[in-house]
Amino acid sequence: MSTQEFLPIKEGKVREVYDIGESLIITATDRISAFDHILKNQITQKGAILTQMSKFWFDFTKDIVPNHMLSVDVKDMPEFFQQEKFDGNSMMCKKLEMLPIECIVRGYITGSGWESYKENGTVCGITLPEGLKESDKLPEPIYTPSTKAEIGLHDENISFERSVEILEEIYPGKGADYANQIKDCTIALYKKCAEYALSKGIIIADTKFEFGLDENGNVVLGDEMLTPDSSRFWPLEGYEAGKSQPSFDKQFVRDWLKANPDNDYLLPEEVVIKTVDKYKEAYELLTGTKFD
Repeated sequence: MSTQEFLPIKEGKVREVYDIGESLIITATDRISAFDHILKNQITQKGAILTQMSKFWFDFTKDIVPNHMLSVDVKDMPEFFQQEKFDGNSMMCKKLEMLPIECIVRGYITGSGWESYKENGTVCGITLPEGLKESDKLPEPIYTPSTKAEIGLHDENISFERSVEILEEIYPGKGADYANQIKDCTIALYKKCAEYALSKGIIIADTKFEFGLDENGNVVLGDEMLTPDSSRFWPLEGYEAGKSQPSFDKQFVRDWLKANPDNDYLLPEEVVIKTVDKYKEAYELLTGTKFD
């Protein structure tokens, strides 16, 4: 008897989502994107590293908020997924009704936040203390939500009040409740994980979470969690405010593409290897286990 074939119901720049009836399977591919383009190279094992890292964090934070993870073992999945290309990089998840808010939390000032602060002393409309330097730690983490854009468009930063309005339109009478819950969860998750990561030599400068609702209307953490693709990880060693920091993510890729404008989105092998090594190093520092 032939195995049932599954086709992705949704393909993002990096991930593919399969509907298997009661639940979903989310596969992180080895594709890599930078500057809104998918590159021609595959970054070997990247998908598996991201999936296993999310699993680590989901386990670590389930006391704060429930999450959508059911299993990362292909033996728990339909037979079609019991093949090498899904092994290690796939997560079986509960189906959720995803909320249309990207929950961004910043513990340090960098990137677009730093650009905005230099202009007018605010980040996403939040006034910050005077005299901060680039990459400084903020007195308290700040919550700066955005709306989720379609692929190819940029997400738009919004105020907390606007997030209440957006959710109120979809869930009359519940907008403020859901907006407050996801804000509180975002800050609590960040604080617990950033403190833990610091003890392992990694600064989590900022990150984003996504939440959905289960069949009973409870808030559940979905998507991926605290990977180098959804967060800025900096090495604690050598950290010094007043400049930009090296990071454990696509920095090598972005730097090389910028330095080689006629690149045609194809990376040399050594950049691919360096990038994989950075992802692995972050995984091993955080989890305390070798990535095999």
